Amino acid sequence: MSDVPALSIQGLSKTYDNGFSALKGVDLTVPQGGFFALLGPNGAGKSTMIGIISSLFKPTTGSVHIFGTDLLENPSIAKQYLGVVPQEFNFNMFEKVEDILITQAGYFGIPAKEAKPRAKRLLTALGLWDKRDSKSRDLSGGMKRRLMIARALIHKPKLLILDEPTAGVDIELRRSMWEFMQQINIEENTTIILTTHYLEEAEQLCKRIAILDHGEIRINTEMKDLLAQLSVETFVFDLETPLNEQLALTGVTDISQPDKQTLEVTLTEGESLNGVFDQLSDKGIKVGSMRNKANRLEELFMRLVDKNIESANSMKEAGL
Repeated sequence: MSDVPALSIQGLSKTYDNGFSALKGVDLTVPQGGFFALLGPNGAGKSTMIGIISSLFKPTTGSVHIFGTDLLENPSIAKQYLGVVPQEFNFNMFEKVEDILITQAGYFGIPAKEAKPRAKRLLTALGLWDKRDSKSRDLSGGMKRRLMIARALIHKPKLLILDEPTAGVDIELRRSMWEFMQQINIEENTTIILTTHYLEEAEQLCKRIAILDHGEIRINTEMKDLLAQLSVETFVFDLETPLNEQLALTGVTDISQPDKQTLEVTLTEGESLNGVFDQLSDKGIKVGSMRNKANRLEELFMRLVDKNIESANSMKEAGL
């Protein structure tokens, strides 16, 4: 079982009744035990793919295997391995928090006496135990998100899909949620697939990434390998003392000064960051701190989208 992928998708396509092709022969393999990012712009096909994996609707062609079990042939077995946290709140708003978890466990044949200790552990870990007797409608938006995660984990799935789980959640709560998910990933060897618009989350959490665009997988690689493709990067230097005149540096692609104590330096592959520090030091300029101006993954993602838009426009102009 250790060599079997957590998720294996082959030739997956979905064409809706109106003729729209949401997925176009997607192949995707997610190994066991990893934290995997599935990214793409709105309309890329992510929701359709998750809907098929969740058995909400059937594909037009292709197959889905969850830990080696064919989802279409043995859905009841395959879904035992799967937990899904969708974007929308879809639990009974009038049901009590703890009861939502116990009811969900029952769908998987787990008796209440076994589900209650698991529910207590999950609700405690997610900061919801003191709300166990509250109706779910009385929870804040962030608490409802955490309840969705607890419900998805109540049957101890081996594969967890998180679809925009931190949308609308404040920074502090996002951080605590990710700490918990990393704990689940490591301690229980739960494979996690994440979709998010907060691309810095994907960069920090995930080892592998696939980018879906217009129903096709455009990139499927290690996160570190994808980030290594970034040939241009802008660094922001916060200076300890203000500059009273325009600064000039050699061996850089671009330099700008938003204000007297901030310097932005753009480097292309092959240009040296150490060289920048050496020149600043020679000029007696002390740097208090340095950071990347933009999230590297977001920059790569936008390049990919822009490239596809340019290609589509070129084909349109050519009458193809």
